Parts: sequence; structure tokens; C-alpha cells
Amino acid sequence: MIKFREIVSAFMVLFAVIDITGSIPIILDMKAKGRKFKPFMAAIISTALIFLFLFVGEAILGLFSVDISSFAIAGSLVIFVLAVEMIFGIEIFKNDGPPDASTIVPLVFPLIAGTGTLTTVLSLRAEYSLINVSISILLNMIIVFVVLRHVDWVEKLLGKGGIYILRKFFGIILLAISVKLFVSNISVLFG
Repeated sequence: MIKFREIVSAFMVLFAVIDITGSIPIILDMKAKGRKFKPFMAAIISTALIFLFLFVGEAILGLFSVDISSFAIAGSLVIFVLAVEMIFGIEIFKNDGPPDASTIVPLVFPLIAGTGTLTTVLSLRAEYSLINVSISILLNMIIVFVVLRHVDWVEKLLGKGGIYILRKFFGIILLAISVKLFVSNISVLFG
């Protein structure tokens, strides 16, 4: 049964975890390095991945004998590397794949449909009805597409100096998120 309150709650939780607006400096940094991505494909692949995880996530991880905490730790390490790139201006993720490979890594995973998003979806499914979680996912993916599609406008608005400052600032934020994700999940594994 569709409940507006559940949709709003699930939407807000997912919006905070996905944090597409907070990823704008990372996306602009990718563009500055010549990494190309397709906004529509990124939104579609992210949506498919999130829905796949919503329905069969625990089973997929179980096939590889991987628990959610281990999956989250792996994702935190990828986020850590992205943060280091942003803060220190070094390139670790080499742009040696196909021209639009950045659509998948790092855009879809870990930025949009990362471990935080995927584990949150499993938590929301346990708390809210499936239809309400599904609607909240779709609403978030519409916002993701709009932000990705109009990231050039944001770039023009902020200018090079603003982007540089945001990149460093959000690099620190991303670093903190990766450490938090790592610590909270490592304690689950060894706690």
C-alpha cells in the first residue's frame, strides 16, 4: 500500500546517502581529467543496480560468501582513493578504459549506487513496504539524472576557483565518509 510518509522518509534517507549534490565536485573533477560519462546511462544503470540489490542483494553477496559489512568496507576503500585524488591532486584511477568507462566507475559505483546506497536500500526494505521504497528510489534517480545532465551549468556558475575550493573541501568530506564507513563496518566484523 502506498504511504506518502514512508515514501518521503525513504526518499530523504536515500537522498542523503546518495548525496549527488555533494558529488558535483567529484564529477567536475572527472570532467577536468577528460573522463567522459553519459548522464542517462549512469541513471539507468544505477537504478537497475539499486533495484537488483533491493530484491536479491543479500543472495548475490551470499553466492560469493561476502557479508554486507565486507562489501561496505570494500566500497569505503574505493571512496577513500577518490578522496585522496581530490585532496592531493594525484591520479590513482587511470583513465585507460573506453572513452565513457567513467559512467560505471567511479560514477555509478561507488558515487551513486555505492555500498552506502546498496546497504541502505536493504535496511529500508526491512522497515518500509516495497512499493514505497521503490518509488523513493525512482524519485532519487530522477534527481541524479537532472544533476548529472546539468553539471556543466553548475561548473559555469561556480567558476574554476569555486570548483577548486569545493573539490578540496568535498575531498575531506569524502575521506571522512570513507573512514566512518570503514570503522563502523570493521567493528561489526571484529566486534
